Amino acid sequence: MLPEGIYKRRKNHNNTPPTVLLVITNCIVLALLTQLFTGCNSINNFFWGALAILALYNVYTIRRNPDEYTWLNGIIYVVSIGMMILLFFYFQNQPHNC
Repeated sequence: MLPEGIYKRRKNHNNTPPTVLLVITNCIVLALLTQLFTGCNSINNFFWGALAILALYNVYTIRRNPDEYTWLNGIIYVVSIGMMILLFFYFQNQPHNC
């Protein structure tokens, strides 16, 4: 038999930490922007504008939830940003079908 309060513990099933949501959002947006707005020889200006908006969203999310960003979560966030930058340059240097 299941305990009585098992389904009351997870209010609306939204217990994913904001740090994880921010990293996932960054990865998805960067992947879509790279696919849509980078070409064989140049990068569209809209890519840089959308990346600036994503940076503002990151600042807003971190300022909204300062208690969630401990030193460990901060290190994970910085490492994820570094990995996305490395992946961007890796995919830019791959041969394209133009």
